[in-house]
Amino acid sequence: MKTSVKGLSLSILGLCLGSSEAASTPPTKPNILFIMSDDHTAQAIGAYDGRFAALNPTPALDRLAREGMRLDRVFCNNSICTPSRASILTGQYSQANGVLDLTGSLATDHQYLPQLMHEAGYNTALIGKMHLGHVEPNFDYYMVLPGQGEYFDPKFFKKGVGAFEKQPIQIKGYVTDIITDAALDWLKNRDRSKPFFFCLHNKAPHDDFDYAPRYENYLADVTFPEPDSLTNAGNHGSIATRGDQDELVRYIGASIGRRNVFRNQLPLAGLKNNTDMDDEKILHESYQRYIRKYLRCVKGVDDNVQRVVDYLKQEGILDNTLIIYTSDQGMWLGEHDYIDKRWMYEESMRMPMIVRFPGVVPAGTSSTALINNTDFAPTILDFAGVKTPAYMHGRSIRPILETGKTPDDWRKAIYYRYWMHLAHHWNPAHFGIRTDRYKLIFFYGLKNDGTGIQTPPGWEFYDLEKDPTEMNNLYDDPACKPVIADLKQQLLELRNQYDETDRKYPSIQAVIDRHWNTTDESRAEAVQISHQAKAAFELLLKKADRSGAKD
Repeated sequence: MKTSVKGLSLSILGLCLGSSEAASTPPTKPNILFIMSDDHTAQAIGAYDGRFAALNPTPALDRLAREGMRLDRVFCNNSICTPSRASILTGQYSQANGVLDLTGSLATDHQYLPQLMHEAGYNTALIGKMHLGHVEPNFDYYMVLPGQGEYFDPKFFKKGVGAFEKQPIQIKGYVTDIITDAALDWLKNRDRSKPFFFCLHNKAPHDDFDYAPRYENYLADVTFPEPDSLTNAGNHGSIATRGDQDELVRYIGASIGRRNVFRNQLPLAGLKNNTDMDDEKILHESYQRYIRKYLRCVKGVDDNVQRVVDYLKQEGILDNTLIIYTSDQGMWLGEHDYIDKRWMYEESMRMPMIVRFPGVVPAGTSSTALINNTDFAPTILDFAGVKTPAYMHGRSIRPILETGKTPDDWRKAIYYRYWMHLAHHWNPAHFGIRTDRYKLIFFYGLKNDGTGIQTPPGWEFYDLEKDPTEMNNLYDDPACKPVIADLKQQLLELRNQYDETDRKYPSIQAVIDRHWNTTDESRAEAVQISHQAKAAFELLLKKADRSGAKD
């Protein structure tokens, strides 16, 4: 009631002052709250009806989904933190914005989205994780973590407090709580004559999945359901990801249990030096500990989202605020015995996205339109009344949000490229295409400069309608040849359209040329490369054993 009386008083005052009305009334453009968490996969959001939904891990996010739209086919074009965030702020694919991997940096004047929103009359702010190199955020206000940041007693670079990256402030407490406290403080003290574009970016639930002490008993007695693919490889993968006769499975793709000898979940699960359990038992125990820590971290995110929603409701601005919730990419929760992200497979490539805006976005709806993270900036700009610049690759999804229908001229395919090779989690470099039904991936297995260990080139093809969990690589099925040939042509067209070719990388292009069409010669070469890779991995393992750094 108090809010209503205040609004009525402001309206009367505006009528009396005539020309000063615009300075006194609330902004007519919608506020935009863009919440992005790190590595929060759709499988861990109840609204997506995954295997953890019965545990009710995200009641606040589920409520937003019931009051808005759940988007089911949103994908990042490069499943790793820095490149994905660069695409979100620029509306561009990686080669266009210059951020290919974790070492990339997005210059302040190339952070197009906040700059355009500022020019459109918005008060812009970013609080939380940015992770876009050693450059100052292009926001009116910021309070950002240095790089990845810490879970407890984190440091921040804050606008107006010393020189950027030279004088951080340290705040005691748990990072998700601190980010939310700072968000509420900024909202309470914002310039109310302007609408806001506010990016609230959580560090959680990125590894090491450290959770607030208050969640120590949360899900303590739960046995978490496992994905079938945790222990069943099926016909998933190829020579590119498994090696000839599976000779590389010990080295490629970080694992839950002991499978990957270089990187697995055992240290974070507190099982690194465990010798009492056999491989099967330790796999299941590591999975249980992994999921428990992850969902406790998620619980902290969800509870803090509710705090922000409660504030907006209390202020009377909830329904005039476009709320977008997403993650910078997907995340493996044991599927195919993988951890982290990076791969082009569904759980890694798929981003959750929930949008609430009453009166514009119908409640309780969903969409299966093919969307990617280059669409985020055009969409936010659209709601701010700004036309999508020609240099952006993405397209506004506002018509989809408003109607629930996919326009006839909407994209038919998503292009994906993971540029890093055998970095951190031992994933081979690859690119590919995902359509409504099919996915085609080419693993070229080489660093940009051609140095280091090469892994075998190979193709994978999945029929997602019949095989949504990607358990059956059909690339060698003769019946699939026409579809694969068509997908390869579409893939070439997308690479040219977005300037995602390898003209700058002759070593990679040479692999593409030799293995684009599979022949007896290309298969023989892939087998030879597999054997060479195995020998190189074994040498690395011996060196690690000697240094005592095997795990």
